[in-house]
Amino acid sequence: MHDPNRGSAGPLEVALVLRLRAAGCVFAEDEARLLVGSGLRGAELEHLVQRRVMGEPLEHILGWVDFCGLRLAVGPGVFVPRQRSALLVECAAEVTPEGATVLDLCCGCGALGAALAYLVGGIALHATDISRDAVGLARENLPAGAQCYEGDLFGALPAALRGTVHTLLCNSPYVPSDQLRTLPPEARLHEPRATLDGGADGLDIHRRVAAEARAWLRPGGHLLFEVSDEQETAGLGLLQEQGFRAWSRDRAEMGATVVIGRAPA
Repeated sequence: MHDPNRGSAGPLEVALVLRLRAAGCVFAEDEARLLVGSGLRGAELEHLVQRRVMGEPLEHILGWVDFCGLRLAVGPGVFVPRQRSALLVECAAEVTPEGATVLDLCCGCGALGAALAYLVGGIALHATDISRDAVGLARENLPAGAQCYEGDLFGALPAALRGTVHTLLCNSPYVPSDQLRTLPPEARLHEPRATLDGGADGLDIHRRVAAEARAWLRPGGHLLFEVSDEQETAGLGLLQEQGFRAWSRDRAEMGATVVIGRAPA
């Protein structure tokens, strides 16, 4: 995250770096720069710093996240897009033609769909999430013409969408339930459990999606999931069980693993 080409930090920024480091913030220099860059000073800035020192996600404090070069609104009670999910967007772009129909399940603030629409021209984008707060932010972040629905997975989608989807991307929760306690406090305490907890092996939602996806995909359409590296083999297996031709991509330096399935033509 650190930019070596930046000029020297001012006294205020240097002081904030020390406080953030002491609070355990890994990217203290970058966070201090963003907080100072908010334009707030005095008591207002101090309020933001105190929230961060207490463990609240910086993105919730600032009200936005930088994802795939886009500045997207995000807020309390909504999952913060992780930078590793850029690989999921990249993989989706590789299999999505211009003008395709795209479905972003578990869309959160709409980051994946917005980024894919930025990379691939003219897509007809649909998104859905079970959280009303997330859907509100997604409608703010998604490009004009995109449709966003509130509901559980496929439940809120219009029937006319069945059998028409070229690309279905889904960044559903995949942390095994017994590992939630190991997450950083900013995730464990400030993001909804439903956006993190993937059940006993982390793949409960993936199984539900894979079981229903072929009814919504067009022949030869693609389904893409993000998983952990430990779940890669199991993720490929659950796609194969549903009749998909499956493969995976990973990028170790990002901690990112994506499994991809192609429906029969």
